[in-house]
Amino acid sequence: VQLQASGGGLVQAGDPLRLSCVASGRTFSNWGTGWFRQAPGKEREFVAAITWTGDSTYYGASVKGRFTISRDNAKNTVYLQVISLKPEDTGVYYCAAVSPAYHCSGYDLCYAGPQLYDYWGQGTQVTVSS
Repeated sequence: VQLQASGGGLVQAGDPLRLSCVASGRTFSNWGTGWFRQAPGKEREFVAAITWTGDSTYYGASVKGRFTISRDNAKNTVYLQVISLKPEDTGVYYCAAVSPAYHCSGYDLCYAGPQLYDYWGQGTQVTVSS
């Protein structure tokens, strides 16, 4: 699976933003997908994840209520929608794919571990000015 993240840029605090992750290669629709972000000098942070069916979503505590993850399997694309950005959302945003063999449910941190993911995109920079 090859992943291409896009949609980042320089935005103002309070602005909305939508990131896209387009997949190619293997049957992407069978893979769960997550978004992570990494700010300078900080560890990679779990942002959100969605199961391959799209019927379950998971969010990191710092973004819950502001970020929404969704997918369109017909377009091999996963989206991350933000309704109101904050300066602390600044970072490089990565999308990643987790194997269809992985199963987890009912637990907020089901998809939070970077080690779960087999494929990663190159990242898209989001910079939020105050």
